[in-house]
Amino acid sequence: MKKYIILSLLSLFMMVSYGQIDRTKQPKPGPAPKINLQEPARFSLNNGLEVMVVENHKLPRVSMQLTIDNPPILQGNKAGVADLTSSLMGKGSKSIPKDEFYEEVDFLGATISIGDQSASARCLSKYFPRILELMADASINPNFTQDEFDKEKDKLLTGIKSQEKDVSAIATRVQLALAYGKNHPYGEITSEETVNNVRLADVEQHYRSYFVPANAYLVIIGDVDFNNVKELVTTYFTPWSKAVPPSFSYSKPTDAQYAQINFVDVPNAVQSEVAVQNITELKMKDEDYLDALLANRILGGGSQARLFKNLREDKGYTYGSYSSVRDNKYSPMRFSAYAEVRNVVTDSAVVQILGEIDNMITAPVSDEELKNAKAKYAGSFVMALEKPETIANYALNIETEDLPEDFYKTYLERIEAVTIADVQNAAQKYFSTDNARVVVTGKGSEVLENLEKVSFDGKKLPVLYYDKYANKTEKPDYEAAIPEGITVDAILAKYIEAIGGKEKLEAVESYAMIAEAEMQGMKLELEMKKTTKDQFMQDIKVMGNSMQKQVLDGDKGYMVAQGQRKDLSDEEIVKVKEESAAFPELNYLAAGNITLEGVEPVGDKKAYKLKITDAKSAFYDMETGLKLQEVRTEEVQGQQMINTLEYSDYKDVSGIKFPFKLSQTMGPQSFDFLVKEIKVNEGVSAADFE
Repeated sequence: MKKYIILSLLSLFMMVSYGQIDRTKQPKPGPAPKINLQEPARFSLNNGLEVMVVENHKLPRVSMQLTIDNPPILQGNKAGVADLTSSLMGKGSKSIPKDEFYEEVDFLGATISIGDQSASARCLSKYFPRILELMADASINPNFTQDEFDKEKDKLLTGIKSQEKDVSAIATRVQLALAYGKNHPYGEITSEETVNNVRLADVEQHYRSYFVPANAYLVIIGDVDFNNVKELVTTYFTPWSKAVPPSFSYSKPTDAQYAQINFVDVPNAVQSEVAVQNITELKMKDEDYLDALLANRILGGGSQARLFKNLREDKGYTYGSYSSVRDNKYSPMRFSAYAEVRNVVTDSAVVQILGEIDNMITAPVSDEELKNAKAKYAGSFVMALEKPETIANYALNIETEDLPEDFYKTYLERIEAVTIADVQNAAQKYFSTDNARVVVTGKGSEVLENLEKVSFDGKKLPVLYYDKYANKTEKPDYEAAIPEGITVDAILAKYIEAIGGKEKLEAVESYAMIAEAEMQGMKLELEMKKTTKDQFMQDIKVMGNSMQKQVLDGDKGYMVAQGQRKDLSDEEIVKVKEESAAFPELNYLAAGNITLEGVEPVGDKKAYKLKITDAKSAFYDMETGLKLQEVRTEEVQGQQMINTLEYSDYKDVSGIKFPFKLSQTMGPQSFDFLVKEIKVNEGVSAADFE
């Protein structure tokens, strides 16, 4: 009975309470919670190193972060020296060989990473003294050797070469160079030429000049004792020679004089990279810093922002569109709004991005947008406080960014105090459509005609042309005339003659090829065999294991993908037969249904474009006759994908020229197969097609 009475009273109380609350009105927000941040303990060494320690004994772990707060470094005609220095750091020390260093770190279950301006390590607290010693030793006594330098230089050059046709890499490079200028640390271009200028002595000089303790901060967080840390750091880092980095000046980034489109032609691009950018001068200590963050959040800070909703959800132009506003105490930076869009909507995407930026500048945001943006930043801030390293990072920012001591203690209060007018003022100050550079990187033959018609705010946007290294260039010529007398048969005949002649090709009954490629650090192996009897075998292996295999033997065939076998359908057999011909151009001559579509650029060459089928085109060099490229349209999971295969580095095998480099691009994936071996009329048997 007593329990029943209590429950009845509780129900009555809830009903009365509900009746006294007006549920039609949103509750007023309470005051922002008070933030109490633990101050890290500090000390400094005579050489200038500043040390911050945050004790946290919840878990037996320690993390260490060494940051050298130098201004941006201009590398000039030796751009790449910083990358090479970073790649050589952390490979042991003058007293510990690389292999022994790696082995001990792994044995202790730790990680150590060292760059040209930083170092970090993580370990169990019982191994902290030794890991700190190893990190210090490798940082201040690096072991630079010619052998390791040569290896890292080759890797860097290989990476640069692999980006020659990478649309995203080209777009990023040009966007930065045009925003900052190539004589600025953030805009300079690392190329094969500049990397080849770098010697081991340059790496050593770069290290001595910039890896110095004058602007260095060491943050140690975790299950440690302050006094013990002080003793160990003093022991291991006192030998770090006191020095100040050299100072130098560089060009100051400026906006374009007027709104314009800067176009970079990349013929192999399957979509366009669009970036609308302008220069900003934003620092963390600025009074409107949080205003600018909120303005950017509303414009392009995520899936709830305006750009994303417009270009993806409403228009369906892209998988996502975003924006970013950057701060830096040393240099003006850039604001950018960007998206990767389908070729056919490139011009429309430019107009929509400019329109969304202009709306932020000219019209107030809504209460709902501002509330959501505040909630995002407040939530991220509160969640970050749960991490011990947050305290140290905040303390480091206060130290290096000249922030007031209560910057983070009042963070939530200041976020909550930002008004709609503050957001609009920040947008007007840091975003621009009047002086915007619209950098478009894409396939000019498909996008340029409409791009040249783009108008915004009643004005036509002029188009300026740049190459892949941000040098001004002429407008690409897509209207090259087809010379008189040139026919499909003439183009095919020239190709056949260029690679060996009809008699040589018709004497080939079979050939076998083995090629290799690197993809995300893994080795791909391609084995291909063909005969004149409609026999075809292609096996792609990853790290020696077959991942995809296709076999055709006359009118039957099958495919094996990740261990699952499937017989080819009649339609698939027809497609594979088209690929099974050793030299399909011999069949094209007899087909009579190939059409000449015109002349298009392929890289830095002009090529005849032949339409082979509705889904396949082939391109032949106007000068040499050699086949440069094939482009196929394929349907993958309901979407049209462009598959581009480029042919280069032709070499003679048994009197016939074969391409020894096959560069494949499909969607975001791009890799180069380098041919290791080709055999003509040998190395193929009936068993290969069983």
